[in-house]
Amino acid sequence: MSLRAARDDDMAWLRRHYHQRRAAEFAPLGWPAAALDAFLDQQFALQHQHYTRYYADAQFLIVERDAAPIGRLYLLRRAPEHLLVDIGLDANQRGQGLGAALIAAAQDDAAASGRGLRLHVEHGNDAARRLYQRLGFEHEENLPTHAAMRWRAREPVATD
Repeated sequence: MSLRAARDDDMAWLRRHYHQRRAAEFAPLGWPAAALDAFLDQQFALQHQHYTRYYADAQFLIVERDAAPIGRLYLLRRAPEHLLVDIGLDANQRGQGLGAALIAAAQDDAAASGRGLRLHVEHGNDAARRLYQRLGFEHEENLPTHAAMRWRAREPVATD
């Protein structure tokens, strides 16, 4: 597994990845496939615009395995705490510990700067919430669509 900066030529894959992650959520609406695809395209474009506007100095990273994209990791490194803007893996890559490894690396990076790490998880995404809690994140606040969670780096132990 490796990380690299997202490029313009990743947009088609990122759009498909977004569709894969969100299609099941909207499938119960019973929309025709073309309408669902158009809606998800629009939602992807709006999310991408939001992320690049409000987190312009974030690292937009593509997760690769065998030189093929398998996920994305968007990380904002700034004081007072880093922000995990977004993390997502293809469905066939989940459950293998890759997400936990990516988050643990982000935690190590934040701790090396003496910072914590924040993130937001959608209400109802219980699997992600359990993962974050297992990795030491604590619930901070309920927002309309998400819960804010925070991980605090351990204070160095004083030795005499």
